[in-house]
Amino acid sequence: MKAAALKSAFGRRVRELRRARGWTQEELADRTRRHWTYIGGIERGERNPTLIVIGDLAAGLGVPIGHLFASVKVTSR
Repeated sequence: MKAAALKSAFGRRVRELRRARGWTQEELADRTRRHWTYIGGIERGERNPTLIVIGDLAAGLGVPIGHLFASVKVTSR
């Protein structure tokens, strides 16, 4: 899987989980101590979040880290 496709798939998963909770990007940003524009960039696949940020997203959403990757399909190059 190319980097752009992986970032997009991860971002879609974050958006899906956020919307399932009825939260805005700003609400998730507050819970993760990030700016709402950064959350938007992750959801659009424009950002490449570090493991620390991924951990903060999982904590903010109240899910195990692995849950953020549940629908991300990784294929070989």
